[in-house]
Amino acid sequence: MSVLTKPGLQELLADLRGYLGTEPPALSLPPAAYTAPELWELERERIFSRSWLLIAHVDQLAAPGDYVAVQIAGESVVVARANDGALHAMSPICRHRLMPLVEPGAGHTDAFTCGYHLWKYGLDGRLRGAPFMGGNKAFTPKDCRLPQFAVAEWKGFVFVNFDAAAEPIGDHLELAAPQFANFRIEEMVLVDSWSLEWRANWKVVMENAHENYHVLGLHRETLEPFMPGGSDIHVEHYSPWVLHARIPLAMPVDSETLELNEIQRTNGMVLLTFPSSAFIAFADQVVWLSFLPTAIDRVQVIGGVFTLPALAGTSEAVAQTQAAVTAMINEEDQQGLEAVQRGVSSRFAERGHLSPKEQPGVLAFYRNLAQALLGDETAGR
Repeated sequence: MSVLTKPGLQELLADLRGYLGTEPPALSLPPAAYTAPELWELERERIFSRSWLLIAHVDQLAAPGDYVAVQIAGESVVVARANDGALHAMSPICRHRLMPLVEPGAGHTDAFTCGYHLWKYGLDGRLRGAPFMGGNKAFTPKDCRLPQFAVAEWKGFVFVNFDAAAEPIGDHLELAAPQFANFRIEEMVLVDSWSLEWRANWKVVMENAHENYHVLGLHRETLEPFMPGGSDIHVEHYSPWVLHARIPLAMPVDSETLELNEIQRTNGMVLLTFPSSAFIAFADQVVWLSFLPTAIDRVQVIGGVFTLPALAGTSEAVAQTQAAVTAMINEEDQQGLEAVQRGVSSRFAERGHLSPKEQPGVLAFYRNLAQALLGDETAGR
């Protein structure tokens, strides 16, 4: 039976279809949306195999031989800086007997060598060595290369797409670029980074990223004093891939190095890219986050903090980094969202009513989700 013909999936898609209307229901997703294997398989096919996913910053790929490897929805990808300076995104699965060439993480190498039979691949994925293969006349070394994916860089952020012919993401991101121009993001340098695993479905995590209402509960002492959860957020939906949100701050922030306008001084400036990444700019720093699903109930959370080079070595920058990590990437979100994941499995769980404080961002996320999963059915909307 095709996954699309399963009754449970059709019911979930019917509920998602409701978010495409002019008056979408102010309700959360059905609980099964976070646990149904058939929906997860459809998401792997229609979202994560076709979407641009943020996996690194250029500071992590500064020199030839630098690489970053991650897993996304059951697939592995490595991005490497080749000797000619170009970035290459590719599958790190050996073309011989399918052993992964590299484990998730970051590092530096001059080639990717398989530990099984020592096949070696260059930083561009081309085969450089295959011991004792000369006797196999059907094997053509020059035709052997790791599968290539699309890769793009925007203001220092590195995105990949498993679809090598994907529409460029830069055109969509540029729609929101004026909102962030004064932050000089392209000049910033990385001062901290992290990689964590959360036990939650990726949609639970992204709902949380699209609203500030949860600050009232999860971040009472960390974020609430300067980014109140009861504030009304402003959302601009630029395209199916890019959304900008402004979260009011309790007090304006000033910068000695940046010329920020009134809106930028009084708001946390958020850029969300569908399906699963975001960054927030305020004062002299930017915090970036990417939530990469590794299973139906697992998400790898990667990210970091940037600031301008003049501040990168100061105690102030270190203090800001520690504050950002404590307030935004510490155990508060993880514990809260893992608890939600446990809750969605309850046989008494139902769809919940959304607060007006969370509706603008969450309903925008649901609309993008519905468009991605329903495919051609949404054409012309």
